[in-house]
Amino acid sequence: MTKPLIHPNWANAPDGITDGYSLEVTAKDEAALREAAPLMPPETPVSVTFLPGEAQDARVAAAKAVRALGFEPMPHFSARRILSEDDFEGYLKAVVQEAGVERAFIVAGDPPEPQGPYFDTMALIRTGAFERAGIKAIGIGGHPEGHPNMNTAECWAILEAKVKEIEARGMAPLVVTQFGFDPDAFLAWLKELRERGLDVPVRIGIPGPASIKSLLRFAARCGVGASAAVMKKYGVSITNLLGSAGPDKLVDEFAANLGDEHGRVRLHFYPFGGLKKTVEWIREYERKSGRAA
Repeated sequence: MTKPLIHPNWANAPDGITDGYSLEVTAKDEAALREAAPLMPPETPVSVTFLPGEAQDARVAAAKAVRALGFEPMPHFSARRILSEDDFEGYLKAVVQEAGVERAFIVAGDPPEPQGPYFDTMALIRTGAFERAGIKAIGIGGHPEGHPNMNTAECWAILEAKVKEIEARGMAPLVVTQFGFDPDAFLAWLKELRERGLDVPVRIGIPGPASIKSLLRFAARCGVGASAAVMKKYGVSITNLLGSAGPDKLVDEFAANLGDEHGRVRLHFYPFGGLKKTVEWIREYERKSGRAA
């Protein structure tokens, strides 16, 4: 059986490193998305996060806005934050029926203990709810710099098990990594992923342009490595926290060094400094690369 495509442009080789990029928004970002929309390619995948304190209706409205603007919504499902089976399946049904959702992204979530019946992402997959709802692809997290609650062997074993389970249920797996600042760590992780026989498409997490203080704050919150040596490689000195920084050097490294041994790869932007600012950065990067329309 032919596996369904994650996104139409995965069938073709990218024209440049930013070709086929994806973005992340929160339920509060609808106005920002509308402002950035004219600068974004049609069918751009846009993830809708599952943050604490946001109402389900707001998440559904955000997914509907993504679809109405001509983009591809991919709502998040945070296993440990889901309160009940009805909560889970009600949200899934709403985004499928109202926003035409065909792709979902699943995370365990931050709480150490579940607030409902689901301890982890595998518990969500094994309900069968996604394939019953017509979901074609499931996104799962990747951690090139490790996970705070798992060792390296556990990370690989769990990732392999989830890929196998998703494929067994007739859906296509997609790995979206945590953002990071060290291209060498990501390139080594991608190479090992392929050596393990996992040919799943991968989206590399890229921090959008933001103040240096914001970048370091998000890094600390998400357990991302941000040592002085790593940040210097990224182009930032942590002894000088004034100003802002974009991912120019990081993206340059991926453009120069991604090869066949790294498999199918696209970029996923976390717009810490604002959605429009991130999209404008992408357009400017493409202009400098001779690719902007």
